[in-house]
Parts: sequence; C-alpha cells; structure tokens
Amino acid sequence: MTTTNALPAADEEIVTYDAHVDRGFGRHVWRQMNEHLLQSHELTWRLFLRSFRALYRQSSLGYFWALAPTVVTVTAFAYLNVSRTLVLDSQGLPYVLFALLGMSTWQLFAMGLAKCTQSLTSAGSFVVKVNFPRETLVLAAVLDSIVGFLIRTVLLVPVFAYYQFLPPWTILLAPLVLIPMLLWVAAIGFLLAAANAVLRDFGSAIGMALMFLMFVCPVLYSPPDVWPRSLMNWLNPASPFVIAFRDLATMGYLTHPYELLVLGLLSPLAFILCWRTFNLAMPRIIERI
Repeated sequence: MTTTNALPAADEEIVTYDAHVDRGFGRHVWRQMNEHLLQSHELTWRLFLRSFRALYRQSSLGYFWALAPTVVTVTAFAYLNVSRTLVLDSQGLPYVLFALLGMSTWQLFAMGLAKCTQSLTSAGSFVVKVNFPRETLVLAAVLDSIVGFLIRTVLLVPVFAYYQFLPPWTILLAPLVLIPMLLWVAAIGFLLAAANAVLRDFGSAIGMALMFLMFVCPVLYSPPDVWPRSLMNWLNPASPFVIAFRDLATMGYLTHPYELLVLGLLSPLAFILCWRTFNLAMPRIIERI
C-alpha cells in the first residue's frame, strides 16, 4: 500500500512499505528499517506540521502557551527564593537566568516524552488503516518538542541582557549537548508510545512521573553532591544534559563531564535497540488498538 492518496504522476516515485516486519537483528533488517525511515522523511515533516498547526490553530494567544509553563514555574521559584521561603543555590548566577536555562532544557526532555507517549493513540485510525513506518509519529513528536524549545530560548536573550551577563563562547557548543538527549527522548518515547497504545494508563502516569523527575533533577537548584541525594539526581536521565547545557551557556566548562560522557555514548545504542523493539512490537500493537 502506498502512503499517497491521489494517483501519482508517471514520473513520480511510489514509496511502498512492507506489511510485515522481519524478525531478528540481521543486517538486512537494519537496512530495511533505514530505507523506510529515509523514504518517509517527508511524511515525518507533514505529521509534525499537522500537529503543530492543530496546537495553535484555535488559540488566541498562540505561541505564548509554549512559553507559559516555563515562565510560570521560574517566576514562582524566583519569588520563593527572593522571599527566602526556599533557599536555592544558583552557583553564583542570577537565579532567574539559572532557573530559565534549566527549565528550558528540562521542558525539551519532558515535553518530548509526553508527546511521544501520545503519538500513536492521537493518530487514531490512521495507524491501523494506513501502512507506513509508525516510528514517524514518534519522530514527529520529537521534532515538535524541538520547535517548542526554540520558542522558549527567545526568553534567554532579554534575560541575558537584563542582567548584563555576557555568556562565554562555549554557549555555541551547548546545542550539541541536546543531540544525545534527543536520542534518549526518542528511545524512551518508542517504548512509551508502544506501551500507551496497549494500556492507556501510561499516558495518565507520564505526567506524574515527569513532575517527580523534575524535582529530583537539578533544574531549579544546583546539583547535590551529598549521598543519597546525589544518587537520586543521577538516576534521572535528563540530569547530565540539563547541567551540561547550563554549564556551557554560563560557566564555559563542564562541572560533571563523566556522567554526560556515559549517557552520550549510550544514547545511539539505546535509540537503535528501542527503535527495533518498537518495530517488532508494532504488528501486535496494531491488532490491539
């Protein structure tokens, strides 16, 4: 079955996807998966545009809603910190700048996972009736979270200017930290999307899980180095990336490079294994949707 609705022109390429997924982990399987993914890049882009437009189509405030969660959270904790209700260490940085960098990175991770979890179920009968690489739904959700992150980074410019804080040149390297984090988002997203398609409780639980993870991640406070709080911090897969992004944007060096190195090296392997698991599970999942 082709993914196009209209009859193609004589010189137009027809992209066809197999109805069955080969078992195992042989080279031919990876080649087939890569070919299907490359052929479906336009479909991924169109799915992202559909989701992005639907999100803001009937919204009078538009892109403000992409900024609202970050603004509200940072404002609340900045007030608590100024009033001394909570004493939060910001490593010598202006607290608003410190918290905004942490929240921007965390929201990329959290919103990516939330959108990936709902990616299959939100597609409805499209998943069942049309034969196409379903991983494009997950990847489109990741792309959606990236655009949200880019919108939130607009807030950083006036905050840097207000505090007259000149960032080091390493801020240019900060986006590189996000690449392995996005691989982790996609990897975990594959598993959560498949699980939520079978059992919708995952979609309800992901919000509570992400809220808990945010408070054990050094988003709004400096990384704890005292046991056992440090263990809880490093069990959170987003922590090294949140810390590294903020370090490169403000300090010019990495304060916790080893954790970042380990998770960075593991991210491609996690993506590949979870992607393959998603493909193997998809025929059974489609039967249960």
